[in-house]
Amino acid sequence: MSAEQVPQQPDAHESFVRLEREIGLLLRRSRAISARLARELHPDLDGAAYGLLALLQDAGPLRASDLVARLGLDKSTVSRQVSSLVELGMVTREPDPDDGRAQVLTTSAEGSARLARIREARRARWEADLSGWPAQDVATLGDLLARLNRLGEAREAESAGRG
Repeated sequence: MSAEQVPQQPDAHESFVRLEREIGLLLRRSRAISARLARELHPDLDGAAYGLLALLQDAGPLRASDLVARLGLDKSTVSRQVSSLVELGMVTREPDPDDGRAQVLTTSAEGSARLARIREARRARWEADLSGWPAQDVATLGDLLARLNRLGEAREAESAGRG
């Protein structure tokens, strides 16, 4: 093999520059999608509500303070979103069985049903968009994103432990 045919190893710095750029684009697009999905849940909701409802569905019941920590949002944003979701009947508040002074939040049957419809539509969209990808590439992307998310969760937990 000649020197011209030897594949070049990626430059580490340029790889991180590209990663930062691509994740930034993904996050900007994600915020826009979350805003649209929240409006699909209900026209009066803003973007943070979708992520909050999805987290409650996946990890609930949770206290509002858990939502603040897991979503990285400020208390006032979470409080406002929770109030909106409760008023719209998508989330319920109940006394925390471990601490009667606190409340735990859970998705209601209505919230779960609306979220399930949106998630199914999103999954179908991903399936259509990535239909030309080999299944192994889709699985690898899922695995790599999971690793990246665990890294972020560990960093946030470490920061919360120091704060």
